[in-house]
Amino acid sequence: MTVDVRYLIFDVESVPDGELIAKTRYPGSGYTSTQAVTRFRQDLLTAAGRDFIPYTYHLPVAIVVAKVRADFSLVEIVSLDQPAHRPHVMAKHFWTGWEAYEQPTWVTFNGRTFDIPLMEHAAFRYGISVPRWFNLEQRTYEQSRNRYNLNSHFDLQEILTNYGSTWFRGGLNLAASLLGKPGKMNVQGDMVYDLYLQGKVAEINEYCRCDVLDTYFVFLRAKVLMGKITLAQEQELVRQAKVLLESQIDEHPAYAQYLKEWGDWHNPWEESA
Repeated sequence: MTVDVRYLIFDVESVPDGELIAKTRYPGSGYTSTQAVTRFRQDLLTAAGRDFIPYTYHLPVAIVVAKVRADFSLVEIVSLDQPAHRPHVMAKHFWTGWEAYEQPTWVTFNGRTFDIPLMEHAAFRYGISVPRWFNLEQRTYEQSRNRYNLNSHFDLQEILTNYGSTWFRGGLNLAASLLGKPGKMNVQGDMVYDLYLQGKVAEINEYCRCDVLDTYFVFLRAKVLMGKITLAQEQELVRQAKVLLESQIDEHPAYAQYLKEWGDWHNPWEESA
């Protein structure tokens, strides 16, 4: 690859695999895919008060990746295997792309507990070899999957919570909103399955793009927090990203809505100067 890509900021949207759930959870029931999902949700809600189905029963339906240079500038945002969005092909592109760019740092918001495990699970399911990710023969702190290896995976929630020492109530939506960015807009995570059943995979991918944008801006502020860039540099990178989005409104409808709800960060230091 000729492009200097040092970070891959990504987000995954997934749906429960109803056929797998029917086969493994309710064998012989005769449930359809949607019936199995509904039953599993009800069982989870009764048992734990929460109906979110574990990632091990999920299929990715959208994987959006932002390619970011070493200077933290945005190269482009891509949706894998567009417009087909085939789970096995997306999973293959996800891992082979990481290899092709010479293992850049994955960047997520709470990806350690969902997005990364989901993609590892997809690699297992579809027979995809990822030896440089599963480098278990290396020293513990050099292993790609080590929780504290920030060169491998930079999870913003881990940074903001000191690796789970505290809670970051509000999640990505709150973090983005603090920076004036839209956060959650028309589509919420719990709407994805219904949209998928309606055949609206393109809409899911557009929604996913917006989550990646929010993650990018939170990532930039985290780098300010860590002293890697200045506030002035961050604001210039944000401006450049906005110009890129404005140039692609016709290609990506979600960008128009994102820019409509765009807010510039309120800088208290300018007022007190």
